[in-house]
Amino acid sequence: MKWIALIALVLSGTLAQADEHAVHAVAQGRLQLKGGAMVVAVGPPPASIQRVLIIVHGRLRNAETYLHSAEKAAGQAGQLATTLIIAPQFLNEQDVLRHQLPAELLRWQGNEWMAGDLSTGPHPLSSFQVLDDIVARVSDRQQFPDVKEIVIAGHSGGAQVVQRYALLARGPFRISPRFVVANPSSYAYFDAQRPMAFAPASCPGFDQWKYGLQNLPAYAAGQTPAQLEEHYIKRDIVYLLGQQDTDPEHPALDKGCEAQTQGPYRLLRGHFFFDYLTQRHPVGLNQRLIEVPGVGHDGDGMLTSPEGLKVLFGQ
Repeated sequence: MKWIALIALVLSGTLAQADEHAVHAVAQGRLQLKGGAMVVAVGPPPASIQRVLIIVHGRLRNAETYLHSAEKAAGQAGQLATTLIIAPQFLNEQDVLRHQLPAELLRWQGNEWMAGDLSTGPHPLSSFQVLDDIVARVSDRQQFPDVKEIVIAGHSGGAQVVQRYALLARGPFRISPRFVVANPSSYAYFDAQRPMAFAPASCPGFDQWKYGLQNLPAYAAGQTPAQLEEHYIKRDIVYLLGQQDTDPEHPALDKGCEAQTQGPYRLLRGHFFFDYLTQRHPVGLNQRLIEVPGVGHDGDGMLTSPEGLKVLFGQ
């Protein structure tokens, strides 16, 4: 397979000492893009690739962990023989320094990749453009003649990326992806309406990107908020929410005022956002909200749940 040949599997980094600010392991895959080489974790290519699952990690940038969860889910669904799983790893500057990685690898400042910002090296490239390029590559009929379905999924911080990407992605896609947004801490709203009462002066950033559509990143250039909303509601999006993800003090929960305006905890924030969507678009909304019983803020639990298998693989 031509595209698989572009992924040079090379050992590139070992387990680092415990450090909450740097990744512990760098994935082995390399995908050449126009802006540089993107680090990816990729599962063994099946003989017949009919579905591509792109799984996005969260703030820990632990692509291998999410690859393994996605492989486990595909195995449970009986879909490993037809599913190619790709987990891009959005490294930051500290990761590159800590692991002494080559200069040609794409990396970002801190967590700026989560909002679609530009890479700091080797060339400026939006993290959303990376997803565009991966989708375009696996949509190529010559390289992937049997692909019929593309799924882009993320949990927690990765779900924030997927929701924002679904909003800003330019398209049109040859194969329109299904977006699975699982337990994010926050969402990007279309206007200044929020479910929680608050004084805007006390939280001036509540409607700034990535929580709203003010000061959009360079990737969104030329698109108006009205156009973005029109495109977004037509996307095939599933909001997958753990019924037990209800801890307002969860250590990984965004507790900034911008996120607090959206609700006290993830389950409620998801319901509030979906209610907001249905109120604005009672007709024409191509989206669903599904709760996962008995699961809290657990990426593996969400992806491998019966509800997760259904939305990822159509089971």
